[in-house]
Amino acid sequence: MQKVLIVVNDAPYGSEKLFNALRLAIQLNEQTSTPKVKLFLLSDAVTGVLPRQTPGEGYNLQQMLEIILAQGAEVKYCTSCVQARGLNELSVIEGCVKATMDDLALWLLQSDKVINF
Repeated sequence: MQKVLIVVNDAPYGSEKLFNALRLAIQLNEQTSTPKVKLFLLSDAVTGVLPRQTPGEGYNLQQMLEIILAQGAEVKYCTSCVQARGLNELSVIEGCVKATMDDLALWLLQSDKVINF
């Protein structure tokens, strides 16, 4: 089983990078020879774990993250990035875990493939 790490840096609704990363993660999880997908959110991408966002149209990141988590993927987001944005005390989508650069480094070393958005 391949281990795939997806790292995202961009804001959830400013560009479609997080959306496309989530689409890819869902598709990877649906493949016959399912790889083990891990998703790490950095910089402005950490705001993607905030629940109950109401996009004007198109995609709903919370639903997509919930699908990915239900598929067995792990989702972590950067602690210092959350603190820098004053979001430390806000609730997050259930199943998303606060993490550090040490966690990202470990995931990187354990991965067969790394994709950066």
